[in-house]
Amino acid sequence: MGKRIEQYDVIVIGSGSGASIVEAYLYQGAKVAQVDRGPLGGTCLNVGCIPSKMLIFVADRAMEIQEAKKLGVDAQVKSIDFRAIMQRMRSTVDETRSHIREAIQQTEALDFYEEEGRFVSDYTLQVGTKRIRGQKIFIACGARPFIPPIKGIDEVEYLTNESVFQLRQRPESLLIVGGGYIGAEFAHFFAAMGSRVILVGRNTRLVPDEEPEISELLKEKMARRMDVRTNAEVVEVKKKEKGYLVIAEEGDSNHREKFVAEKIMIAAGRKSNADLLKIEDGGIETDEQGYVKVNDYLETNKENIWAFGDANGKFMFTHVANKEVAVAWHNSIHEHKIKMDYGAVPHAVYSHPQIASVGLTEGRARKEFDIMVGKAKYSDVAKGEAMMETKGFAKAIVEKGSQKLLGFHIIGPYAPILIQEVIQAMAHEGTTGWISRGMHIHPAMSELILATLSNLREPH
Repeated sequence: MGKRIEQYDVIVIGSGSGASIVEAYLYQGAKVAQVDRGPLGGTCLNVGCIPSKMLIFVADRAMEIQEAKKLGVDAQVKSIDFRAIMQRMRSTVDETRSHIREAIQQTEALDFYEEEGRFVSDYTLQVGTKRIRGQKIFIACGARPFIPPIKGIDEVEYLTNESVFQLRQRPESLLIVGGGYIGAEFAHFFAAMGSRVILVGRNTRLVPDEEPEISELLKEKMARRMDVRTNAEVVEVKKKEKGYLVIAEEGDSNHREKFVAEKIMIAAGRKSNADLLKIEDGGIETDEQGYVKVNDYLETNKENIWAFGDANGKFMFTHVANKEVAVAWHNSIHEHKIKMDYGAVPHAVYSHPQIASVGLTEGRARKEFDIMVGKAKYSDVAKGEAMMETKGFAKAIVEKGSQKLLGFHIIGPYAPILIQEVIQAMAHEGTTGWISRGMHIHPAMSELILATLSNLREPH
């Protein structure tokens, strides 16, 4: 006799964004299984948005104090209780995770498997000692840090965006491998805490997905606080008596530079957890990077199996995953399907200065549209002048003629807040008129958006 297979209407893999699917189907009376090896709550709660922004908020306050002198306020940071800052963050995460566990335990209709699952055949998973089969399956298994093949990396201890939150003591020095969003944010945090930071990115630009001018200004600002190396690839790490020796190769040359740091952090990208699920044994296809392949409706190649969040590798942001959940849910219960619209996906980088972007970059927009570009500095509006913010700026990309908003990018204080009205306009395929029609408070930093749109010119 073969193993007994437990049958379910719905199986959800993951306890982050996938939790909404669980709730919705339980409400409909479906028999539901949820599979997650933990930690409960997914990436955002445990090793992403929530803990990192709790830390970065503190770093922002420290930088405000340090930079207040330009305003005539001579202040200083007397001390930083690193241990207390880290403990407050962990306590908040632990408390939220406990609430999630409590809710799961009180949901009698839900079968929760807190173990690693893997596909063994179509629609069937092995979870611990049990086999389960679902008529509908939602894959929200997330992603994990990508560890590049650096010589000696397997023989040393290194931090990632997951393990860094367990630090009890502030490192005197930290070398971060990777110049993307994660690297930039943690470089800001540790530098503000008083660590000597070395940031090494293999790309010619920091945060390379941003506009070139934004990358350039971020590097200029960060280089005042730390050692920033771009177009440099870490090729070897060695353990020393105290800390680590890191060897980086600059660009296409054979020139090598050596760095010594107490701790190393790898922030070189992400990798889908789909391989841990062995989804190929369930007949589900992945792309060349190992992310689950989905169509516009978030369907995999297997009928009644959907994938969203970091697992499909489209846009690795919680707000995108939450939107994908709504689309996948709709398509799983309605005959009339809706497409996932990635046309106005916003994101923020909580570096110092902050960055926020939505829509197309100028480079991409030029390939598809006849465009106009507008720029304005923070100091072009009264509030920005009052703040003495001389470097921050915004950039707009619109379609010539129709004045349809195609992209908007900001670097400077409150960037993620300022960009929201542009996001709302773009979500409704709005034009510049949508924004200028509404009165903007004067003096307020939101006038930066109007100033940017009033400077539209044909690009050179």
